[in-house]
Amino acid sequence: MTQGDRVNQCRDKKVAFTKLSLWHNQVEVSGISSFESVARSIAAHHPYILHYFDNRSTNASAESFNAKLKAFRSQFTGVGDINFFLFRLTKLFA
Repeated sequence: MTQGDRVNQCRDKKVAFTKLSLWHNQVEVSGISSFESVARSIAAHHPYILHYFDNRSTNASAESFNAKLKAFRSQFTGVGDINFFLFRLTKLFA
């Protein structure tokens, strides 16, 4: 079982915070520079990361939609008719 699995299986936000802190300490001790960057990002955003444990939901669907919208928009650069672009957008993604 990985450390991520252990954190994800937590039901309590405080337990998840403790396990996340233990992981952060292990990364600091390991001295692996690539993990140190990730650990700094997690330390900076840990309150938002731990919001997941309030109702166990993520914004993955919104992020997926944003990625689809960005890909769609990149295909139609220089669109002259904005109304038609928005019409196509609503027909494809609504």
